Amino acid sequence: MSMPATTPAPAPKPGRWLAMTVLLIAGFMNLIDVTIVNVALPGLQRAFNATSSQIEWVVAAYILVFALGLLPSGRLGDILGRRRMFVWGVGVFTLGSALCGLAPTIETLVAARVLQAAGGAMMTPQTLAIVPALFEPKERGAAFALFGLSAGLAAVTGPVLGGFLIGQDIWGLGWRPIFLVNIPVGIIAVLAALRFVPEVAGSRGLRNDYPGIAIAGTALLLVIFPLIEGRQAGWPWWCFAMMAASVPVAALFVAWLKRQQARGGPQVLSATLLANRPYLLGTGLTALLFSGIPGFFLVLALYLQNGYGLTPLQSGLTTLPFPLGVLAASILSGRLGARWQVGRIATGAAFLGLAMLWLRLTILATGDSIVWARFAPPLALGGLGLGTAISPLFQTVLSTISGRDTGSASGALQAVQQVGSAFGVAIMGEIFFSRLAASDAAAAAPHFLYASAITRAILYNTLAFLTIAVLVPCLFRPGRIGPG
Repeated sequence: MSMPATTPAPAPKPGRWLAMTVLLIAGFMNLIDVTIVNVALPGLQRAFNATSSQIEWVVAAYILVFALGLLPSGRLGDILGRRRMFVWGVGVFTLGSALCGLAPTIETLVAARVLQAAGGAMMTPQTLAIVPALFEPKERGAAFALFGLSAGLAAVTGPVLGGFLIGQDIWGLGWRPIFLVNIPVGIIAVLAALRFVPEVAGSRGLRNDYPGIAIAGTALLLVIFPLIEGRQAGWPWWCFAMMAASVPVAALFVAWLKRQQARGGPQVLSATLLANRPYLLGTGLTALLFSGIPGFFLVLALYLQNGYGLTPLQSGLTTLPFPLGVLAASILSGRLGARWQVGRIATGAAFLGLAMLWLRLTILATGDSIVWARFAPPLALGGLGLGTAISPLFQTVLSTISGRDTGSASGALQAVQQVGSAFGVAIMGEIFFSRLAASDAAAAAPHFLYASAITRAILYNTLAFLTIAVLVPCLFRPGRIGPG
């Protein structure tokens, strides 16, 4: 008796791990650039004789443009093809990096950072979307895990690599190699992508919501611009007028989304998400959590280098326990999966709040020199807290969404995360630099002035983290989380 014929399993795609390597290299280049810049900020300020607001824009402009670019870039990948958008994104990011490294003025540098961020936003959504075209379902888990590992390694490597490159003063270029190093990496990534990454065809029938993007960007800029520039300008009337104008523009954005939904037009954000109260609360908490991170590293780098004269490498090594803590907690969080999500978010946020309080006491007790062993424990605790909270927070927020809106909700959540980071840079920078400006430069040594400024600035993120720790168990009670 003959056996029934069976359908053979599809053969694995040749070169899929080479293609995966290309995606990881590009993603690593983008992620490391976010962390590597922090250790260079004091040197940039001295090299360009830049104002405090200009230094804030080096960080905030990148974060804000990256946030606004994520959603439309994901849709553009659906329209034009994933590989094409990925290659364009890497190319634009590489060009932006070259312009950053060659920037003659601080204004040129900020403009180049905007171009960098646009490239990063173009390539980032494509990396995860290309994986299903490369791997069978049974291999995808391992492939996605590599993205998490590369993100952790980027966080750990960035400050140290940045400090090392600046310290070497290659060809007398100072801080510029932290950007120029992306040029050969980007060129190799583009050529390798064209050779090994398969094309994922797009659909020309899809459309993007460009008016919605413009309205959202205007609303955000109306708030962030005066927060960063207001102190430098002496808080003129137009700063408050801009912030007030952001309210009707935000209302216009909501009205536009509802109009697009009624007409069946493209939406940068699904209007149905606006009616989902748990999702909105969760995204608000996500923005609050991430508002306390980039601003913190900005003021910490200035405190260590300008206040105590540490080199960029010494500064990067001092902050290293934080990303190591994030990496360790992320590995453990992956093993826990979906268990005890609400408790892990609250615990992680509490760790972060306690770490900031501990760090504040450490700074106040620090004399004329930085002792690494005293800073390492609170920074490691903060990293453990962030790594503990991130994964369950994203899982919990997205569990409130039904299947048809999951993609839109996920993209919006990542964008809101970046928006929160931009707000945090503006708020913590305002507190930090206002305190420096109000201090009597002749009354104390620089390290005491910077200590006073940073201890006041981190009161903001301490309060933010502890607020999350208290609110999460109330807003997301176990057993009551679900769509809508």
